[in-house]
Amino acid sequence: MLIAMQNFRRVPVTTLGWAAIGLMFSTPAAADLKLCNSTASRVGVAIGYQDKEGWATEGWWNIASQTCETLLKGPVPSRFIYVHAVDYDRGGEWAGKNDMCTGEKSFTIRGVQDCPARGYKSTGFFEVDTGDAKEWTIRLTDPEPAKK
Repeated sequence: MLIAMQNFRRVPVTTLGWAAIGLMFSTPAAADLKLCNSTASRVGVAIGYQDKEGWATEGWWNIASQTCETLLKGPVPSRFIYVHAVDYDRGGEWAGKNDMCTGEKSFTIRGVQDCPARGYKSTGFFEVDTGDAKEWTIRLTDPEPAKK
């Protein structure tokens, strides 16, 4: 096998050479926080977490039905991630008892105290325990049908 180099000389490439080229172009595995929308609806998602600078909330990601989005690139910032999601098509939400600040439009907010006094909405988030994993995927699903 031959590979064209930058100066256009042709150099034979051995198996070991291909391995070295593969290492040069390989990227480390991504350690990201992702959210998959496994519902039949479009959803809006906000997250909360604690990092080196303190508490933060971010949103809104608009995630189409049956798709996944990377919410944060890099290692998950803390063991506990907090999520609030809104079903745009059928109404309803995924919420919890952990109040954090949200904005009407795209936002990044530092701190979770005194949301209304700072011009934000106080919104209930549910907790996700990542167990200190460096990457994590959260999956939103449709509610189970009510049992009769």
